[in-house]
Amino acid sequence: MKFKIKWKYKGPKTEPIILESTWTSEKDIEILIEDFMKTGRTIEISIIDEMENEWTQKEFLKLKKKFEKEYKDIIIYFDGGYNLDTGIAGIGMVVYYNKGEKKYRFRSNHQLQELESNNEAEYAALYNAILILEELNIRQLPCTIRGDSHGILKQLSGEWPCFEQNLNRWLDRIEEIVQKLGIKPTYEPITRKQNREADQLASQALNNKMIQSNTEI
Repeated sequence: MKFKIKWKYKGPKTEPIILESTWTSEKDIEILIEDFMKTGRTIEISIIDEMENEWTQKEFLKLKKKFEKEYKDIIIYFDGGYNLDTGIAGIGMVVYYNKGEKKYRFRSNHQLQELESNNEAEYAALYNAILILEELNIRQLPCTIRGDSHGILKQLSGEWPCFEQNLNRWLDRIEEIVQKLGIKPTYEPITRKQNREADQLASQALNNKMIQSNTEI
């Protein structure tokens, strides 16, 4: 989770004005607050997070210990594959996240038999990746979603339309679960090489090798 500071500044010969910082890490916020107050020209300070929650300085410092124990830095990778001969799809999902000072990786794959194409398998992979967040009880947090299916990510970000009815149904399901969990997604298209881990999980599912693990890294 990133934060920014909004503060009211009164110069020696000016009227008070409202200033706002760029996004920064939780670790830097307390240092910056202290620096601003040392100037003697900062009248009041508030702290805003990526989910648009806003706190006073006192409230933020009181909640700081709680923030340190919560989920943060959540990144999803997803990929799907489809075997035309068997009509079976394989999907792979990887979720990286931090909790407290520890880092974790959740890896999972599934084999699906009700899909019609490789393209549809990609949508199913993303939907199931977001279901992992629900399983972990990750809610009301920013999340980065990365995949090499650029079309899906551009459709979800509103850059591209989707004309296929069956794929639109998947988009609706994805948007519904995103809204239900209250996550704030940032969609980042990546190369197939950068998505190798999710791709491998999808291939393993097609080869009947099922994996599910949640481990500290």
